[in-house]
Amino acid sequence: MSERTSNRIFDIVNISFITLFVIFCLAPFLHTIAISFSSNRAITSGEVTIFPKEFNWDAYIQVFSDQSMIYSLGYTTVLTIATTVLCMVFTLAAAYPLTKKKLKGRKLFMYVIIITMFFSGGIIPEYLLIRDLNLLNSVWALILPGLVSPFNLIILISFFRGIPESLEESAEIDGSSHVHTLFKIILPLSMPVLATLALFYAVGRWNGFQDSLMYINDPKLYPLQLKLFQMVQNNMVSELTQMEGANRTPLTPESLKAATVIFATVPILLVYPWLQKYFVSGAMLGAVKG
Repeated sequence: MSERTSNRIFDIVNISFITLFVIFCLAPFLHTIAISFSSNRAITSGEVTIFPKEFNWDAYIQVFSDQSMIYSLGYTTVLTIATTVLCMVFTLAAAYPLTKKKLKGRKLFMYVIIITMFFSGGIIPEYLLIRDLNLLNSVWALILPGLVSPFNLIILISFFRGIPESLEESAEIDGSSHVHTLFKIILPLSMPVLATLALFYAVGRWNGFQDSLMYINDPKLYPLQLKLFQMVQNNMVSELTQMEGANRTPLTPESLKAATVIFATVPILLVYPWLQKYFVSGAMLGAVKG
């Protein structure tokens, strides 16, 4: 068998495997979309697969008519943006000094950071700590515990170590301070990895609900994912099906749940295309350099 034939067979197998994997990933999402746009009869009879049956918008009309869902969407958006900005600031503040050989105790700091990736106090000690800090029912309970991700920090440190030291040495000769060097030289060269880590932080905060489930009791501070979790777990659809002035035929819980899932998923999906050109290169550069 020639090398050209072998490469062609490998490409066919590889493409087939990737295509199958993509289908497995997309099928549940497409099924959820189909349910959200299908009629009650089609849903209850089990006719819906990945295409809507008897197309209608009623589920989305009721979801968008619920003021608590709109408020939660806006609140979660602001929370995600604020968390991402703060996480990136603190990750940068930790990563840049840890690349300097002159920093005393640098290896000890790295060992401590790595240990936290494998060992933690557990859920109960974390809750007791948040309680003792008077952060329960506070938005800071959703931000401070995950302010710096050890995994993301190590990626950023690895990327910074791959930047030639000659650039910083030249800047120091010209009288540049560390802060000036960071903002004028290092950060412009680090846009791919910064965009990648920002996406990691944003997706993690947007999809997070376990911390809000433990620390938040005030409905005004419920992130969108926590409202969705409560709806899926407890069939909490009465607020949507009994809205004032609704003259439509009552929808099935499955339809409302599916519409709410899509309502909570699409906003964060819209962020990815803006960062796509940085994502792959940023993840690879941060992973292999060091």
